[in-house]
Amino acid sequence: MILQSASALILRDHAEAVSIRLMNGNDDNDEDDDAFRAAMHDVAPIADGRPAPYRKRRRPQPLNLPVGDEAQDDLADLAIETPEFLEFRRPGIQHRVFQDLQRGVIEAQGTLDLHGMRVHEARPALLRFLAHSLARGRRCVRIIHGKGRGSGAQQPVLKQKTNQWLQQREEVLAFVTAPRWDGGTGAVYVLLSGKHRQP
Repeated sequence: MILQSASALILRDHAEAVSIRLMNGNDDNDEDDDAFRAAMHDVAPIADGRPAPYRKRRRPQPLNLPVGDEAQDDLADLAIETPEFLEFRRPGIQHRVFQDLQRGVIEAQGTLDLHGMRVHEARPALLRFLAHSLARGRRCVRIIHGKGRGSGAQQPVLKQKTNQWLQQREEVLAFVTAPRWDGGTGAVYVLLSGKHRQP
């Protein structure tokens, strides 16, 4: 459609009017403008019903875990390669449940931040956190191990240890790298066994 009017075309967007003047030198045709305004007087912008693409990133909150009540430390240090995206599940875990864990549909009910810890500090902290989460009846928790940017060419140390240790705990049914909006490759979602949870 070609407008040959020299008058201003009014565009309304969220209650802000923007005037665009067509530069063709003819200024005497106001009837088209009036007809356009009359036709558009009750037009409202279409609401965007799509959900926001990312959730707001949650900041880790410190936990006051009791010291000395962790389970017996039977975690072995294995020399296994740790991929960028971690995923582990025990036999019998439904594919749908594992997909929900990957997508973040199962909400993490607690968070442990291992950032900045040394291995000998992270190991008991992880065991205490798992015991604490089971005692509270949690189904899913998030563990932040970091991306290991300070490890240079080597594997991220805490990420590697977290990958090894979680696989050795029988209360852990599955774990997977968290979605990008909740830590990405620097965190894992952990699905805990119901039979180990206490009501």
